[in-house]
Amino acid sequence: MAEQFFMTKKGYDEAVKQLDYLTKVKRAEIVERIQEARSHGDLSENAEYDAARNEQAANEGEILELDYKIKNAVIIEENEDNSAVHIGSKVTVYDEDMEEEATYTIMGTTEADAMHNIISNESPVGAALLRHKKGERVTVKAPTGEYILKILKID
Repeated sequence: MAEQFFMTKKGYDEAVKQLDYLTKVKRAEIVERIQEARSHGDLSENAEYDAARNEQAANEGEILELDYKIKNAVIIEENEDNSAVHIGSKVTVYDEDMEEEATYTIMGTTEADAMHNIISNESPVGAALLRHKKGERVTVKAPTGEYILKILKID
C-alpha cells in the first residue's frame, strides 16, 4: 500500500499548481539554459552547463516527489470540532520545562512550515498532540529526549 499524505484542499490545490509550474515552466527554462550553455562549446569546462544540469536533476526529483504526494493525497475536510486536536487544529501549549507557551498549527507533511509554526502530524510534537484535549498533558518523544506539553487551547 502506498504511503498517504494528508493535505487540506488548499494545500492540495497549491501542490497541483506547483507541479504544473515545475513541469511546464521551470523545466522549459532549464532546458533553454542547457541549450544556451551547450552553444558555448567545450562542456568539460563549462560551469553554466554543469549548474543547469544539476538544477535539472533537482527539478526532476522535486517533480517526482510532488507527483507521488499528489497521487497519494488524502484530502482533510475542514473540521470545526475543537474538542480534540486533529489535522488542521491550531494548538497553544505550555512547555513546563522551558516555562514558555507556543502555538502550533498541525498539518500534513506537505504543508508543514516550521518557520511559521505549522508542524506536520508526523513530527514528534504533532504526533504527540493528535487526539488529545484541552487541559491534557502529553509526552513528546523527541530525538533529544522526552518532554511534556500541556494543551492550553485548541482552535
